[in-house]
Amino acid sequence: MNDQARILREQVIQARKNHPSTSKKEAKAIAVMSGKGGVGKSNFSLNFSLSLQKKGYKVLLFDMDIGMANIDILLGNTQRYTIIHMFESSISMDQIIQSGPEGLSYIAGGSGLKDIFHFNEQKRNHFLSQLQELAFNYDYIIFDMGAGITNDSLQMILSCNEIFLVTTCEPTAMTDAYSALKFIHNHDQGIPFQLIINRAINREHANKTAGRLQSVTKQFLKKELIHLGSVPDDKFVSMAVMEQTPFLIKYPSCLASRGIEGLTSRYLNERTSSATKNTHTFMTKLRRLFR
Repeated sequence: MNDQARILREQVIQARKNHPSTSKKEAKAIAVMSGKGGVGKSNFSLNFSLSLQKKGYKVLLFDMDIGMANIDILLGNTQRYTIIHMFESSISMDQIIQSGPEGLSYIAGGSGLKDIFHFNEQKRNHFLSQLQELAFNYDYIIFDMGAGITNDSLQMILSCNEIFLVTTCEPTAMTDAYSALKFIHNHDQGIPFQLIINRAINREHANKTAGRLQSVTKQFLKKELIHLGSVPDDKFVSMAVMEQTPFLIKYPSCLASRGIEGLTSRYLNERTSSATKNTHTFMTKLRRLFR
């Protein structure tokens, strides 16, 4: 185990030497999750990533929705490679990255993605070294997690710098969102959460929903839940899905697009909040899982 830790430290040092212009910091890793399916989490992940990219940030969107991977479908692309090809064909992670609108980079999910945490030491080290290289090439890595939480997805979520919790105003979605938040909180009380209300009828309704979740979270978990913003319910979102084009690209002036743009600007303006006070990098936390 000591040899493995030494190897990983050497990989970090080498990665910084290979990327001197970006060695000042690794990418910020954000896990986008929900308590249940059907709340528009993947669509949010995609369009939020595109919004960051449009604002000049370099973003990698990583589809981690095991068994229900659909980022490539939302983009209207046929996946050439998934993360599994990196292990089965011994290719680099750079080779499986595909290009989307606005220069967005993304990695398509695969049905065998869950096996990453059960690979032998050699394959795990290969995965970590490849991800370490990428961590210095991007400003943000967005992980679109599957609905709910598994033992394996929990490890990836806990490694991220912060979590975006996506829900709707429906009571079942709110209940499941709180359950997911509570589960994560019980494993790491310090990880920051940002709440996004999707498909909101109006801003007032979204604020009331957020307020209820914030109140319960503060009362029972003693945790502050930041309400980052809401995305309005918009018929153009469904139209864009049918056309397999992100709504931010197809209908940039629609309510949902304006909601995403405003939410992204708010996030970037508030990076000095508690969400940025985490001193551990994503890769530092992830490497601990393999000790």
